[in-house]
Amino acid sequence: MNHIVNLAALRKPLPSALLAQLRALLGERLSTTQAMREHHGRDESSYAPMLPDAVAFAHSTDEVAAIVSACNTYGVPVIPFGSGTSLEGHILALQGGISIDLSQFNRVIAIHAEDLTATVQAGVTRKQLNVELKDTGLFFPIDPGADASLGGMAATRASGTNAVRYGTMRENTLALTVVTADGRVIKTGTRARKSSAGYDLTRLYVGSEGTLGIITEVTVRLYPQPEAISAAVCSFASAGDAVNAVIELIQLGVPVARVEFLDENGVRAINAHDHLGLPEQPLLLFEFHGSTASVAEQAAQVRDIVAGHQATGFDWATRPEERSRLWAARHNAYFALLQLRPGCTAISTDCCVPISRLAECILDTKADCEQHRMVYSIIGHVGDGNFHVLMMVDPNDAADIAQAEAINARMVTRALAMDGTCTGEHGVGLHKMDFLIEEHGVNAIDTMRAIKHALDPKNIMNPGKIIRW
Repeated sequence: MNHIVNLAALRKPLPSALLAQLRALLGERLSTTQAMREHHGRDESSYAPMLPDAVAFAHSTDEVAAIVSACNTYGVPVIPFGSGTSLEGHILALQGGISIDLSQFNRVIAIHAEDLTATVQAGVTRKQLNVELKDTGLFFPIDPGADASLGGMAATRASGTNAVRYGTMRENTLALTVVTADGRVIKTGTRARKSSAGYDLTRLYVGSEGTLGIITEVTVRLYPQPEAISAAVCSFASAGDAVNAVIELIQLGVPVARVEFLDENGVRAINAHDHLGLPEQPLLLFEFHGSTASVAEQAAQVRDIVAGHQATGFDWATRPEERSRLWAARHNAYFALLQLRPGCTAISTDCCVPISRLAECILDTKADCEQHRMVYSIIGHVGDGNFHVLMMVDPNDAADIAQAEAINARMVTRALAMDGTCTGEHGVGLHKMDFLIEEHGVNAIDTMRAIKHALDPKNIMNPGKIIRW
């Protein structure tokens, strides 16, 4: 918290000349109202709101470039804003400045169905893109749960429930248009599937969380819609049985599209929130994609594997409405869990470990939560070794929050000792900065800092995130 307080002390009033320049550029699309600033000064993290001084709604790359260039002249911070669904404080305005809202910059520029690619403006959301693709026989599979913007998903290197089969934004982003800290526009990559031409700037900006530049256009990979989709759910006597079943099926190479784990607390919460009748035990939720024959074969393999781990039930959900209801309940788990402790707030965190160590990491974390009587749930995209811990805390109880943060710190230390990472998909933001040093070491962080200093010498690009200046 001292880091945040110190940065807040650097906050300075916006120069009136800058405001006049931006008003001339944007007109009514520049807002300084309290309500608009509050909307752009909070995300889904547990941090208190930190408001920008103004919000600029950009409609083009040229407008973003003009805004950033003006802010660079006056040394004013800029924070890109997509849909506000980040979980680690990514969009908070630690030093004030201008929030650049890209949600209205949301046109699908081109769909090249024959090449399995699409190019979109940064404000296009994943659901919007899939609606545009519905008549092409293609879809975009990256699904972090929230209807996030593609620019934000690239900036945070998002993944989600389909990552076990389709990968993350890192693998599925081919090219970007980026506005740099001095207002220049660069393009990284092409629609070609591979390249050996120079430094890989696309990968540099994917996951940079707005600290090196602002992503305004994204070219992504698309995939054929599967001929058949089926889902199944089964319950287990223990979390260890459920996770060990996943480890075995991944090691055997069963090509499941999704495999999600919910502990008994998560199941209890979604039963109450979504009026389901699932057994209140640890469960796995599967989805299978492919031809009718391959889906049946995958399901049969999984059924045999989970039976060897004392699974009970293997209930099918073949109709789209049944599948949608199950996955909607899974995606609503965050909000369902808030009902377990009325008036609470959630500290949500994640880590990722090699698949062989997943059961050990989850069970040790679960025991830690139980020992300290935390109201919590563990939910995971366990097919790729990634899981989330959601801890319900009293926002007015400093000791309660400190206890949750201590559990989180022990979880991350445990994951790093297993050659894992402090965050599989949430990103660093504010919350994971110290863990990043522990994971990569001082020399690697110094290298990251050198890149930041070279590309953003005035430290105006989302300052205070990922690494300390």
